[in-house]
This record gives sequence, structure tokens and C-alpha cells, in this order.
Amino acid sequence: MNNFTPLKIFVFIIITLFSCQSADKSPISEYKITRTDFDDILTIEGFVEPTQSISIACPGNTDGIISKIIEEGTRVEEGDTLAVIEDKGLITDYNENLTKLENANAELSKSKADLEMQYAIMEAQVKTNETDTEIANLDSVQMRYLTPNQRKIRELELKQAAIEKKKLQTKLVALGEINRSEIRKLELTIQQIQNQLESSKRRIDALTLTAPKSGVVVLATHMITRRKITVGDPIWDNMPVAAIPESKNMKVRIYATETNYKRINIDDTVSYTFDAMPRNTATGRITMKSPVGQPITQKSKVKLFEIEASIDSSLVLPDPGFTANCNIILNKVRDTIVIPQIAIYEKDSMRVVYVKSNNGYEMRQIISGISSPRNSVIVAGLKPNEIISLIEPESKLIKKKTVLPDSLKHKYSTQL
Repeated sequence: MNNFTPLKIFVFIIITLFSCQSADKSPISEYKITRTDFDDILTIEGFVEPTQSISIACPGNTDGIISKIIEEGTRVEEGDTLAVIEDKGLITDYNENLTKLENANAELSKSKADLEMQYAIMEAQVKTNETDTEIANLDSVQMRYLTPNQRKIRELELKQAAIEKKKLQTKLVALGEINRSEIRKLELTIQQIQNQLESSKRRIDALTLTAPKSGVVVLATHMITRRKITVGDPIWDNMPVAAIPESKNMKVRIYATETNYKRINIDDTVSYTFDAMPRNTATGRITMKSPVGQPITQKSKVKLFEIEASIDSSLVLPDPGFTANCNIILNKVRDTIVIPQIAIYEKDSMRVVYVKSNNGYEMRQIISGISSPRNSVIVAGLKPNEIISLIEPESKLIKKKTVLPDSLKHKYSTQL
């Protein structure tokens, strides 16, 4: 104990503290270069469907919800109800038109009664005038006994009665025409409302979807939930609801985001696994890409694109409606140099990596080829067994900078 002076104890404590800090400091993450296969595989979910089927979809100009739907796998006969859609806007339109029709019919009845009364009053005036004229004509025999002035007055009275009679008769004819015109206008309005009402009724009736033929029902996959359509799901124009298979051959339907859609190409190879059949596998290829996306909601700007893939071989043919995990092989390169994307940095308009050396790191320019979101093929700048840093080292650790020769860059210019 006498050998441990205060100075020695202090030095021991300092050394211990630095040793702990050095042990706690995390080393730089590194990656060793090897030759391997590059596989750019996009995994996306799809759903098994028959290659030929009769599709049952939501009618156009509809914005509603599923209020009733048949269970998947149910065998139906032609005309059986598959689903019922409730469109509150359409029901509101129908009820409003029904109220309009009732009001228009009431208005028509009232107008007919008013016009008939006016016509009756006018007819009564005409008859009264005719009676007055006849009486005046009977009195004309007495005119020979009247003075010239009295006779002239009586003649003027008879002419006035005749003029009044003609005016009343003209008014009566005109009133009849007016009555018919007003009634016709109201009848046309009622006919228009009836047409709108019948149109709304047909659209409401069309929201009850029925089986066009007998067969087993396969429910469609909802674009938002990515699950089988069920009660309460929103639904809009021409959205698939169900299908009835017409063949035993199967395909896979995929709904891809625009980003994934652009990466997928016709004839890309696909391998499948199935949640409902863990030991089953299958293979196929991309056969169709829809050029137009469907909005995930009726007015959404976000769209999903429909893609179809074949099932060319399988251990066991999956049933319609099964979920398929689709591994789409976008690119494949055998025996090449592949590194993680996170190891590549942009410096002075160059793509570089940091290669480990004896006394630090070398910043080296590389040329990359085809890439995936995670990995990139390196066509120039690296060789097997070299070690690169996955994070950018501190500047004091970078001891060297290497730029590839122009001849090499020109050779791979199409891949830069």
C-alpha cells in the first residue's frame, strides 16, 4: 500500500476513465466487398382471382356504402342478391323529387279548379249578354213609336250590346286557350319530375346487385382497406364488388402505388407465397398494367394502378380470394459487386465511397450500375475484399482522395 502515492492513484484514475470512454465509443460501421448476385425484388400484396369471370361492379355516378353483402364462397343462382349499396345522396334526390311531384299535382288540381271557375264566370257573362241582346231585340218593334232621338239611342244601345257580345265571345275563346296552355305547362312540369323520379328509382334499384349467372361468389378487394369488401365499406362508380368465376385457371390481381407501378414491367418474373397455404409456392409473370389509375377515394388525387400477373406453375392451385405475397423480380445480375445504397455519397458531382486503409479512409469515386432502393451494383471503383464505411468518416480520418480516369468514366457513361 505504501507504493500507491497520491500521484500514482490520480494517474491510475485518469487512465481508467479514458479506457472506459474508448471502450464506450462505437466503431464506424463497415462493409466488406464480395462478389454476389444482385436481386432487385419488389414485394407487394395481391389477390388470387380466376382468369375468366363475370365482374359485378358498383353502378356509375354512385357514392355510397355497402349495407349488405353476401359471404364469399357462397353458391348463388342467377338473380340472387349479392350486395346492397346505400347512397344517401340518391335517396335524398328521390325523396325531394317525390315531394316535388306531390306539390306539382296539387298545383295542377288547384290551377284546373281556378281556371274552370274563371271560364264559368266568363260563360255566365256571355249568356247574360246574349239574354240582354235578345230582350233589346224584342223591344225593337216599339222603335216605330219612338222619337228620332230615342230611336237613335236605342240603335246605339243595340250596337253596343252586339260589340260587348263579340268581345265576351273572343275573351271566352282566349280564356280557353290560356287554360289549356297553363294546364299543359303544369303537365309538362309533372312529366319532367316523374321522369326524374323514375330515373332515381331505377338508380336505387340498380344498387341492389344481383348474380348475372349461377356460380360461386368471389368478393373483390377494397382499394382503401386492401381487404375483401364488407358491410360499411365506402364504394363509388364502377368499383368492383364481386365476381363469379367462369374458369379454373387463376391469376393474381395487384393494386400498386404510382411509385411501384413505374418500377414494374410486363413479363417481370413473379414468385408467390400464400398466407392461407404456408407450404404452397407458385410462379408466374406480369401480364397486364392498367394505364389509368383509380383514386383511392372518389375525389382523391392519390391513385392505385391495377396490375395482373399469371400463375404458370404451383404446388397446389390456390383458391380464388386467397391473399398472395408477390415477389416481383425487377432486375437480376449474377456474380457482381453489390453495396448498400447508404454507403454511397455525393461529393463534388461524383458518387464516392470511403474505403478503409491502414491509417484511415480513402474517398474513392465509383461508377454504379442498376440499383434498387437498398442496394446498388458497382461497375467500377471497387474490388473484392476491400472494406468500405457505411457512414461518412470524420474529415481527419480521410487520408486520400481518388478520382477514376476519364477513359473509365467514358466507358460507363451510359450508366452514370
